[in-house]
Amino acid sequence: MIGEIRELQKLLLKKVKTKYKRYFFDKIIFDRLTGIIGARGAGKTTFLLQYLKENPLPMSKKLYISADSIKIDSLFDIAKSFESEGGELLIIDEIHKFIGFENELKKIYDFLEIEVIFSGSSALKIDNSKADLSRRVVIYEIEGLSFREFLELKNGVKIDTFSLEDILKNHIDIAYELSKYYTPKIFGEYLKFGYYPFYFDKYFTYQTKLNETINTVLEVDIPSIFNIEYQNIKNLKKLLLILCQSVPYTPNINELLSRLNMGQDYRTLYRYLDYLHKAKIITLIRPKTKGDNIFAKPDKIYFNNTNLHYAYCDNPNIGTIREVFFKSMIFEHKIEIPKKGDFLVDEKYIVEIGGKNKSFKQIADIPNSFVIADDIEIGSGNKIPIWLFGFLY
Repeated sequence: MIGEIRELQKLLLKKVKTKYKRYFFDKIIFDRLTGIIGARGAGKTTFLLQYLKENPLPMSKKLYISADSIKIDSLFDIAKSFESEGGELLIIDEIHKFIGFENELKKIYDFLEIEVIFSGSSALKIDNSKADLSRRVVIYEIEGLSFREFLELKNGVKIDTFSLEDILKNHIDIAYELSKYYTPKIFGEYLKFGYYPFYFDKYFTYQTKLNETINTVLEVDIPSIFNIEYQNIKNLKKLLLILCQSVPYTPNINELLSRLNMGQDYRTLYRYLDYLHKAKIITLIRPKTKGDNIFAKPDKIYFNNTNLHYAYCDNPNIGTIREVFFKSMIFEHKIEIPKKGDFLVDEKYIVEIGGKNKSFKQIADIPNSFVIADDIEIGSGNKIPIWLFGFLY
């Protein structure tokens, strides 16, 4: 079995490129048991293979397994066999495809000395009722390409990141510094095609690949993680089509139930929304007072990133696209929906998002308020070009 796995690993390592590293490559601090989760297509497998290739251990002491590409009866048995041959680092990709992975990881952690890195869907559940993994595993969640990373890959350059505070305070100087990379055309390209790294593999098949990725999440990943029968996947797909009509969508739960023919089954609808949120197909902004209560009505529902809007929706609303871009770039910050303005960031900054002629009328006289404007290259005062927020990571 180990020999067969090594043959597959050899083929994969031949294909992987190590020249470009994503924003998280040097941020992850590995422990004995480390999990990497994120949206399908965000680059987890590439990262794992890059790390495997560049790790200083001899090849005989490191091993990569994809849980969905080879028949595996026991992860623990493979880890035990590998360790007995002197193995020290085991990487397990797509672990959510392996039924009972929680107990397998627990056994590996408790009885072996080998280091394990695993990847899985962003919807992956580390369920304490099955195995107490919470105190054993360190989890990192990764995102798709930022606008900055897209430009780096497209132009073969290295570009600095900037903090939110830097951009809010010094956006004019930063915009002048970065304007050599920005054009409305290339920003529009990113909004349609730039979030998932596989765009740079075969850009002319990107839309097809993205639709295949969404269907795999809906038809394979979500059913493998959550208690949802395959025949109900059609409701998830129908729900996404309804959300395409959002501007952006402030949910009317009764209307959704009616259009999905779900009667008064509120709890199932809220679960469906939560599944899609955890799988990073949509983003739910929940009321501040409700926290992570999945049965609380969301304040707003967006697709997770702008590429999904263009893939799923015939005529995406430009106002929605702007808000989704901002929200997807500022994921490391706390976001709420305020009474005035579009977003409250970190309980401090009020932002209103719009086109180049957007005024401060709706947020006038509110401290720490900003207009985030599309279709401008350089801002002024508290009016900031939206594209600059693509350099936060």
